[in-house]
Amino acid sequence: MDSTIAAVLLLDGIGNGAVYALLGMAIVLVFAVTRVILIPQGEFVAYSALTLAMLQLGRVPGTVWLALLLAALTVLREAWDGLRSRRAWSATGREIARLCTLPVAAAAVTVVAAHHAWPLLLQGALTLVLVTAIGPLVYRLAYQPLADTSVLLLLIVSVGVHFTLVGLGLVFFGAEGYRTPPFWDASFSAGAVTVSGQTVVTVAASALLMGALYLFFARTLAGKALRATAVNRLGARLMGVSTEHAGRSAFSMAAFIGALSGLLIGPTTTMIYDGGFLIGLKGFVAAIFGGLASYPLAVAGALLVGLLDSFSSFWASAYKDVIVFTAIIPVLLLRSLTDRHHDDDE
Repeated sequence: MDSTIAAVLLLDGIGNGAVYALLGMAIVLVFAVTRVILIPQGEFVAYSALTLAMLQLGRVPGTVWLALLLAALTVLREAWDGLRSRRAWSATGREIARLCTLPVAAAAVTVVAAHHAWPLLLQGALTLVLVTAIGPLVYRLAYQPLADTSVLLLLIVSVGVHFTLVGLGLVFFGAEGYRTPPFWDASFSAGAVTVSGQTVVTVAASALLMGALYLFFARTLAGKALRATAVNRLGARLMGVSTEHAGRSAFSMAAFIGALSGLLIGPTTTMIYDGGFLIGLKGFVAAIFGGLASYPLAVAGALLVGLLDSFSSFWASAYKDVIVFTAIIPVLLLRSLTDRHHDDDE
């Protein structure tokens, strides 16, 4: 390996690491707020890339039917809960409107956009809205009724949600793979190395989103409410913070981050209905480096995962995933030796 190849692999690792950093931060966020290990985070990535690919082909993406299906199930769930608790129909209607207005509206606009050649940026923005709207519906249907149960039960549910979303992805998108066009097809020369415009867009978008998340949690009331829920759910509830709203907000942000990651990685990776699983799993490895609690350590772990992924694909491409996932063993071993908590919920 000469310096040119090493520089190319370094750039590739940084680009992939930026995406893994976003996914790792999303997993840390959801776990901190809801105690859910979000295994289906990768499905948001796959749905986003496939939705944009379908719009590019002038076809109605399967995400539309998925959003409408989840919205219909949410209406039934809210109506049933309203009957059981004898809640006023006006309150039930407001809750249904709060959960279902955005996904239904986004699905309707997407159907219109599929038959018109919208610019790539507008299609990307519409994809972000549509996939983000799915996040709170998933939380409402699968996780909110079990919010106060053990972490182990939530993990089992998360595995079930993952397989359900993968199966629905096969139904709505089929088994064919797609690749989306780059958002910036320019290229820049840095000595003997060529940097693609898509890599610049990926790193810049990741950095901007990380900065926006920092400002959100540090400067806004909603961000501080999420931080309070992450620190002490019961204390936040006693102070008037709705843990249900916090959970939906966390899932909305995770879906948005997953959708953005799908748009960023789609031009460099052929995406299929279950292709987001390995990508999300590498984000989970990054989150493990941060102990599912630290955002900076998760970002650092993501860059390490990206570099391991890139260089191992050169030295031993058949074993690159094994090398990446093996890297968490010493981290888990170290944490098992230093962690003094024994309660499952801790």
